[in-house]
Amino acid sequence: MWGYILVGIAGFIAGAQNAVAGGGSFLTFPALLFAGLDPRAANINSTIALFPAQLTMGWAGRNMAEGAAGLSLRTLVILSVIGGAIGAVLLLCTPVSVFTHLVPWLILFATLVFVWGNFFARPRQADEKPPLPAKAALVIQFIIAIYGGYFGGGIGILMLAALTAAGLAVRHAGATKNVLAGIMNVAAVVIFVSRGHIAWGLVATQCVTAIAGGYVGVAILRRAPLNILRIAVAAIGTALTIGMFLRG
Repeated sequence: MWGYILVGIAGFIAGAQNAVAGGGSFLTFPALLFAGLDPRAANINSTIALFPAQLTMGWAGRNMAEGAAGLSLRTLVILSVIGGAIGAVLLLCTPVSVFTHLVPWLILFATLVFVWGNFFARPRQADEKPPLPAKAALVIQFIIAIYGGYFGGGIGILMLAALTAAGLAVRHAGATKNVLAGIMNVAAVVIFVSRGHIAWGLVATQCVTAIAGGYVGVAILRRAPLNILRIAVAAIGTALTIGMFLRG
C-alpha cells in the first residue's frame, strides 16, 4: 500500500515537473525501486507510466512544433521512432546486473546535462547563426532517441539543447521536444509491453497521477519561479545519483 501511495505521489509531481522543467523520471524511477522493482524493470515501467502524459503534452503543443536545421518535423519524427526502438531493444538485451551498475552513471549524466542546460548554457541570440548544421542535427537527434529508448533520464533537456542549437526558438523547441519525446517512446512502449512482465497496478497508478500532474504543471508554469523548480530537479538528480552510487 505504501508503495502504491509513493508511486502515485511521484507520478503526480513528475507530471507537473515534466510540464514545467523536465526531469520527471528522477521521481518515478526511485519510487518504483522503492515499490520493489529492480532497476531495469523500474526504468521500463516508468517509461510506460509517463508515456500517456507525454503524448498529451505533445498533442497539446503540436501546432508550435516544427523542423530544425533544414530537417522537416517528419524526418525528426522518423528518426525518433527508429532510435527509440533501438534503445528499447538494447535495454532488453542488457542483463539486469549490468544495467544496475550503469544506472548511477546514467543518472549522473542526465543530472549534469540538466544542470548545464538550465544554469550554465549561454542562450543563443536572435541574430546568431545556428551552430548545428543539418547532418549534425540528424545524427544528434538519432543518438538522443536511442538514449531515450534505453534510459530517458534528462531526455527533454538533451533535445532542448539540440533543437535550440539547430536554430529553433525556445518556445518552438519546447513544443517540438514534447512531440518527439512522445513519439520516440511509442516504439519503446510497444516493445516493452509485448515482452510482458509489466507491473500494471503500479503503472496505472503512476499514469493517472502523471496526467493529472501535467495539467497542474501547466498552471504552475504560468506562475511559479522557474529557477526554484530547476533547483529542485537538480537537487533530486544529485541526491538520486549519490544514493544509487552508495547502493551499488
